[in-house]
Amino acid sequence: MILASGSIAKHFIEWVSTNRVAENQYYVTCYKADTTPHKLGTNITLIDADPTSFSKLNRIMSETKFSNLFIVMEDLEDARYVLKNIELINTKMRVVLVNQWDNDEIGKDQENVTIIHSAALIAAHLYDQLPNVPLVAQNVGLGKGEIMEVHIPFGSSYAYRHIGSILQRKWKIAALYRDEKQILPTNATMIRPNDTLLLVGKPIVLDGVYKTINKRMGLFPEPFGKDIYLILDFRHDKDHILKYIEESLYLLGKLEDKSLFIRVLYPSDFELLDTIKSYEDTNITVSIAYESEDVKRLIEYDIHEHNIGLIMNSIPAFEADTLKETLFNMKKLVYLFGDTPLTQSTTSVILMSENEKMESISSTAFDISETLGLALSLCDFDPEGDFESRKMIVEHYETLAHIFNMEITIEQKVANPIRELSSMENILQITPFEEHLGSDTFLKIFSTKVQDFILTVRKHPKLLVPFAISEVEQKV
Repeated sequence: MILASGSIAKHFIEWVSTNRVAENQYYVTCYKADTTPHKLGTNITLIDADPTSFSKLNRIMSETKFSNLFIVMEDLEDARYVLKNIELINTKMRVVLVNQWDNDEIGKDQENVTIIHSAALIAAHLYDQLPNVPLVAQNVGLGKGEIMEVHIPFGSSYAYRHIGSILQRKWKIAALYRDEKQILPTNATMIRPNDTLLLVGKPIVLDGVYKTINKRMGLFPEPFGKDIYLILDFRHDKDHILKYIEESLYLLGKLEDKSLFIRVLYPSDFELLDTIKSYEDTNITVSIAYESEDVKRLIEYDIHEHNIGLIMNSIPAFEADTLKETLFNMKKLVYLFGDTPLTQSTTSVILMSENEKMESISSTAFDISETLGLALSLCDFDPEGDFESRKMIVEHYETLAHIFNMEITIEQKVANPIRELSSMENILQITPFEEHLGSDTFLKIFSTKVQDFILTVRKHPKLLVPFAISEVEQKV
């Protein structure tokens, strides 16, 4: 929405009319006749209302959900009233204010307001024309879009993710800006709403990254990739193959504009193979690999070639042929089939572990729960009753629940987490993707750590979520 009055506003509206971004729709309030250009684009809707009126602005913002709000007004007092109204209506709305008055007080205490000083902007452009002045960032490099600055909006699929959990192939997050400070990120740096990322990479790749960042939640499995990859290993899955396909099709039907790539390994039943091939469709592809092929290299190629974000497989197939290690290194989401199918799941469950890992998987947990219409439950089962050490994580999840307008159940109980998990019904377990899942050791029988039993408790389906590896863990 653009709240407009005056010459700058008129030029701005002309720009958005002629320089169209296909996905954008603009609502413009013009309460002064000389602000409206003679020609308007089809993507612009005019609203005849005075935004300084709280009731009128509140009605407009309740009828339409806006992602951004621009205040381009020539009168200082009008702009002040509008800012007060917005603060009463929606404190999370990202607001861009054009300051035309050399007034340093307006909007400065509102965290969601980005202020553009028109006089400073003109002065900066004049300064660029002087001799012996270094080039600004937009003129550095090839000038073809290989350096990009991207703002992280609320609800972005990149918000609340650790940088180390994001596969950066042919591009890189070079720097992060927060609260007017530069941060040189590590794997453990978490991206937060209102951060600005400085990206470097191939221009065509950065265009795709930019679009993904600016899309809201509900695009699962992004940003880990776009499509789904089902591995059917006849050595382990032969008796359950049709069940696994139906479960994959159920998930595919819940997602928006995704494709399913089925990779068949070690086929041994040609009648069953023909049945699998019959599922091929415009968004379902079936490919077959035989014993003589390098399975590890083939799977890596498939995942890169088809922009895979989620790999679905059984636990026995996951543990075979170093597949577990391959997928861990590729930082992809992994879905493990359980005895109970996903179609019967009503609740997503996260069992508490280390704080850093819980933060890193939180966005994905909310995203998949929203996508599948599942309730979300954060469970802190501790035999010692030490809940205080995880208080910050509970607050983190409660904050995300508020931001994404979702409900979350917090359960704290003095109990053995493995026994509690085993007694649950119709759940999807969401857990960090550990490098050493399910290592069989004698000491494991005394363990109460959930990750030690991920691959042995097969009752529930599981979603393994990549997380950032800290510098200390990498050295170890």
